[in-house]
Amino acid sequence: MTSDHDMLWRRCTLFGRFLLPLVDQEPWRQARRRETLSTRGIDTAAGERLIEVFAALAAHAVALDSSVSAAEFDDLPLKVVADAVTGKRDYELLAGLPDTFADGRDGQAVNVFRLYAYKGGQYSHRLLLLSRELRYALNVLAERSPTPSPTCGDIFRQATEAGLPQ
Repeated sequence: MTSDHDMLWRRCTLFGRFLLPLVDQEPWRQARRRETLSTRGIDTAAGERLIEVFAALAAHAVALDSSVSAAEFDDLPLKVVADAVTGKRDYELLAGLPDTFADGRDGQAVNVFRLYAYKGGQYSHRLLLLSRELRYALNVLAERSPTPSPTCGDIFRQATEAGLPQ
């Protein structure tokens, strides 16, 4: 049986997977992000995967802090998630994660995030760059939103409208 906590994590990972494809509806944004990652010595595919998991971690941390269930996740304001991206310490984002991950890719990406957080130095600097890229993506989506205070649910609706696989 799947617990609410596992369902919440799955909802957060889906949220993270939607962000970059939605931002990339304007192709120049993808080119800019990839150039920035490459210039900073970050493999593009690995960097984009870390941005996805970073988004999931931030959304998950906010949901746990707010005692939000998986069913209530869609009501979380996008701004609160964006604030967590740059406002929470790495270890705060890692707190309360499931013991196991249904998707092995998620577990691997979380472990890479952990490694970056704990190694420090240039790796912490990479996380800082990735946090800026993620915050930028969240701000772009918030600015595009027709609602004045977009929520995580608005991202899911945009993803459905864009035909992204659920």
